[in-house]
Amino acid sequence: MKKEDFNSEWQFVKGYVPSLKVLAMYGKQAQKITLPHDAMIHEARDENTKNGGATGFYPGGVYTYFKTFPVSQEWEEKTVILEFEGVYETAMVYVNGVLAKINKNGYTNFYVDIARYLNFGEENEIKVVADNSSEENSRWYSGSGIYRGVSLYVGDPVQIPLNGVRITTEEADKDAAVVEISTMVANRSRKKEKLVVTVKFEDEEHQVYEDRVHLTSFAESQNTVHQKIAIEKPKLWNCETPHLYRCTIQIYAGEELLDEQELSYGIRKITLDALRGLRINGEPVKLRGTCIHHDHGILGAAAYEAAEMRKCRLLKEAGFNSVRSAHHPAGKAFLDACDKTGLLVMDELTDMWTIHKNNHDFAFSFLDEWQDMIKHMVDKDYNHACVILYSVGNEIQEIGTERGAEINRMLCNAFKELDATRFTTNGMNALNAAGAKVYPVMQELAPLIRKDAGEAGTNDNSGSNAINSFMKLMEGEAGDAFAVHPIVTEVLEESSESMDIIGFNYLTGRHLLEGELHPNKCVLGTETFPADIARLWKVVNSSKRVLGDFTWTGYDYLGEAGCGIFYYDGKSNFGSNYPDRTAYIGDIDLAGYRRPVSFLREIVYGLRKEPYIAVERVDKYGKKCSKTPWMLKDNIASWTWRGYEGKPAVVDVYSDAQEVELFLNGKSLGRKAAGEAHGFTASFETCYEPGVLEAVNYQDGRETGRHLLCTAGEEVLLHVAADQKELRADGEDLCFLTMHLCDAKGTPDLYGKRRIHIEVEGAGTLAAFGNADPQSVESYDAPCWETYDGYALAAVRAGGEKGEISVTIWMEGQEEQRQKILIPVNEK
Repeated sequence: MKKEDFNSEWQFVKGYVPSLKVLAMYGKQAQKITLPHDAMIHEARDENTKNGGATGFYPGGVYTYFKTFPVSQEWEEKTVILEFEGVYETAMVYVNGVLAKINKNGYTNFYVDIARYLNFGEENEIKVVADNSSEENSRWYSGSGIYRGVSLYVGDPVQIPLNGVRITTEEADKDAAVVEISTMVANRSRKKEKLVVTVKFEDEEHQVYEDRVHLTSFAESQNTVHQKIAIEKPKLWNCETPHLYRCTIQIYAGEELLDEQELSYGIRKITLDALRGLRINGEPVKLRGTCIHHDHGILGAAAYEAAEMRKCRLLKEAGFNSVRSAHHPAGKAFLDACDKTGLLVMDELTDMWTIHKNNHDFAFSFLDEWQDMIKHMVDKDYNHACVILYSVGNEIQEIGTERGAEINRMLCNAFKELDATRFTTNGMNALNAAGAKVYPVMQELAPLIRKDAGEAGTNDNSGSNAINSFMKLMEGEAGDAFAVHPIVTEVLEESSESMDIIGFNYLTGRHLLEGELHPNKCVLGTETFPADIARLWKVVNSSKRVLGDFTWTGYDYLGEAGCGIFYYDGKSNFGSNYPDRTAYIGDIDLAGYRRPVSFLREIVYGLRKEPYIAVERVDKYGKKCSKTPWMLKDNIASWTWRGYEGKPAVVDVYSDAQEVELFLNGKSLGRKAAGEAHGFTASFETCYEPGVLEAVNYQDGRETGRHLLCTAGEEVLLHVAADQKELRADGEDLCFLTMHLCDAKGTPDLYGKRRIHIEVEGAGTLAAFGNADPQSVESYDAPCWETYDGYALAAVRAGGEKGEISVTIWMEGQEEQRQKILIPVNEK
């Protein structure tokens, strides 16, 4: 079937609108848009919305989308299908006023066969009502509307149906690979056809491998043909070299080409066993993973290809090699980006089964919908080299019950029946699984909980801070004791046995025990505390059956607001405090800045040999703040603190070396032990003095690396970097402009604050502008923002015509230093 981008020329109206004619009667106009489109991000945030901090105080709503398009008379005998990759939350699709489809799951792609409702030889209308008005349906920022792409498929009577091609790597090593291509061929005509099916694999150097088979296709029949291609010295796909072949499948009747499909495919073979762990193409791999939500910060949930690529690129550069889609199926654009960048994917089915986590979440429909959800997910994922794991759920509350174990087995088996090439897991949280059984365990472990709380120096755990006390059961000495408690073993046992990989959320202390209980199983940290990376990675390296971990989280996100905000005013985390907008818990913030914990993680992984300096905010020295297990320290890589000369400062140096020496303006502040035995961290206390702060690594007395921070000069300049040199004229492509303050020498100034203005003219528009401040109040639609920790970020969107985008940027009060950036927009 021929695929056509169906994202342009839509009209958008807030609220339910029966037709555009009705809208015109009231003197209103629809907004012209190009998909993807997140309606929620353009709403005014509301302190009183029922969604509260879960969505960053963005309200839900009902939204209507219209698109008119011509339908040829020639289509009368053809198959015509629309694919919606994601509409949040409930979608009602109308064709020429007739309801053609209702889809209840906002994260599942779905198809609408529209041929029977079309008027051939005329203009036709598609209307989509996206209903996200049932507030409290998500625990995170969901977005609203048609936030992922839409495609139109048109097929002749003889065709490759949707999802009709499956490619499987049967063997793969450096010498040879064998790939099987299974192609469904549908003949919907009333006559027999003599066909030839050809397959071509082409690598990056245009070397072609091909095969052909003959097929007699009888009237109104469907056949599947299997073809194998042997490739000598293949370019294998893995995290370091994500090679992609171009695969083209064509169907001929004589010399006439009836249908074709082209896709990218990475040749790789994944294997798993408790003796050798996870291997790709025979090579062992530890999962340096992160959980991520689906939004793109200032852009909301709109799934632009360029935004997905940027996120994947930044995660890869930060040392991650794998991601977990939390907590719903990943979109196609994201999987494409993971294929290209070499990120492994754990694709997750859902956040709940039959017990609500929100008043209006998908628990109402799960038992009616799960089979279709899994089928759509497997169809979407099968040809993506990046996808290696299916997770059947996240912190499912009934997982520790007999019925929960039955559902878990049912879901795992369904995935295995549809896709035997990948593995299953489930992110199990023992607090959820234990239910009421957890309370006697808490009483038993109360002394350890109090001990850990005292050592951590946390705030009072009464009142609204109770959740922090509760989560103390999941960290430190108390967490390890809880993880191996006999009650935890009892409630997790049956569910653990039905999945390929036992997945644990915040149960690091249990990983090695599982090797004794289930010696033929592998274990994975499906969700872990960011600050626990040093201890956790030691466990990962100690056993081949412990496959890795997925930290919460690699990239900051909207919603779950305040999870990681350092409150110095007595507020508590998870308190739904307005105007909190983001979780503020990512290794990378919304502007793309790598926070210090990211470099600590990179050092623990063994990927960075130089030390890294992180300074606790000098302007917050001595102040008490809130703390949760997800938070490391309120620090930043800056030695610019104007007005705090002579004030105390705490400096951490992250290092894998035996010793670290810290120098301030050439004067040694002493040597301290670091490396694995000391959590890869050496801490120093000094007084702030402008100049140069430098850390030096020593291994066996020999210097092995340096890192320095310099104080920025008084003159504040603005540096702007564009991540794209040119854009496509498709109405969807993006250029991200990262702005940061610096001095004349280019030294970053993270302490300075300036208001930045942006103006976009020509062949594009300003898609979004903002900073990483978790408590900002401005709209991302605004053309003026203040920097946060020295940074701001803008996204410029190409229009649908060739031309040039002119972007002018200046700092308030320094208009004479305007910067003009020209971005060419070329053909699609």
